[in-house]
Amino acid sequence: MEVVALIGRLLFAAMFINSGIDHLKEREGMTAYARSQGAPAPELGVPGSGLLILMGGLLMALGLWPDLGALLIAAFLIPVTFYMHAFWKISDPQMRQMQRIHFFKNLSLTGASLLAFALFAECGDDIGLMAGGPLF
Repeated sequence: MEVVALIGRLLFAAMFINSGIDHLKEREGMTAYARSQGAPAPELGVPGSGLLILMGGLLMALGLWPDLGALLIAAFLIPVTFYMHAFWKISDPQMRQMQRIHFFKNLSLTGASLLAFALFAECGDDIGLMAGGPLF
């Protein structure tokens, strides 16, 4: 089971590590998009959220305070889900459906992050194949 947990951690973290890097590399375009969606302070939010999910993903992937990593990811997902994927504000049916899919995907990822936090906090030392253990 340790190998399965490691693979799961790596697969889950990969998206956030990649997205965090993209937030930093593609900062101007992502800032413009965040601004168009009405996100507050996108000039700070885009790089800040990029660092947040990059750090969260790395902590989870390495198994070094993976519970903190899961919380960082959840802290990113909660506001982003509501600001960036507010499907209820969109009148175009195709765009509305696309944003609805992203909204519920992010909602599910938030649930998975919170579940991972609880798992790591409760059983972290017993999971194995981690560089450290839980912080909490």
